[in-house]
Amino acid sequence: MTTSSLASLFPDEDYRFHLTLQRGDAREFFLRRSPDGEDLLRERVHWLAENPARYAALLPEGEPVVAEFAALVRSWTTLGDATSPREQLDHIGRALEPDIVFLSADANGQFRLCAGVLCFPTGWALEEKLGHTMDFIHGVVPGLNAALASPIHQFLSKLKPGVAFFRDNWGLAANEERNHHPARQVPAPALPVALDRLWLRVEYQVLLALPETRGVVFGLRIVNHRLDEVARDGAAARGLARALRSMPEAMLRYKRLDQIAPELVRILDAVRT
Repeated sequence: MTTSSLASLFPDEDYRFHLTLQRGDAREFFLRRSPDGEDLLRERVHWLAENPARYAALLPEGEPVVAEFAALVRSWTTLGDATSPREQLDHIGRALEPDIVFLSADANGQFRLCAGVLCFPTGWALEEKLGHTMDFIHGVVPGLNAALASPIHQFLSKLKPGVAFFRDNWGLAANEERNHHPARQVPAPALPVALDRLWLRVEYQVLLALPETRGVVFGLRIVNHRLDEVARDGAAARGLARALRSMPEAMLRYKRLDQIAPELVRILDAVRT
């Protein structure tokens, strides 16, 4: 997504949780090469080599889901030979640009995180969420379960195999690094506010159900946009200012924006007038 279309991230309304989904092409999402794709893939290989247990994980119940997705990827492109699901997960993590986590339903129909390769997390650790339900994973986000736990469960339960749905999420960061694993202690945005030292961190997501295992593949692409460039789009600046102005205090703290939000809103208001 270019800066000219970033305004679509901010609906013309006060901040709230919403499960806005659009159909799309899963193959294009997973195989698309970004302008900086070579650098991105080199970084993925770096993190997977440095700490494979941190950035890739697989439970036994995730093995058939990973194997089915690997077979799907091989039908799209050359993936490389792999005999075990763990090797297949590693090949996927090194060959594709997006991060990918896998969900499978337990005996009670609750979706649990059963596998993943997550090199560019936004403040969460794959190893801490592995094996847990969506309610547990989302429990740290203030108000999310109360607003969307039931719709999310219904959506995942009814997701038709082969049909991909897209959504996005955003935050603000003090640097343009892709890897915001908690262990790296990436600093939060801080005062004084300067638009050329802040980035809009956009997480583009896809959800795809697999036909045989009924597992769900959750793909994530991170794209950073420097905030002074974003602010040149008046609609994007207005939308971001309104979102920050109306965001609950608990959510501002969760997104690590509570220290800068008032000043950033003031600057955005001045920029767009």
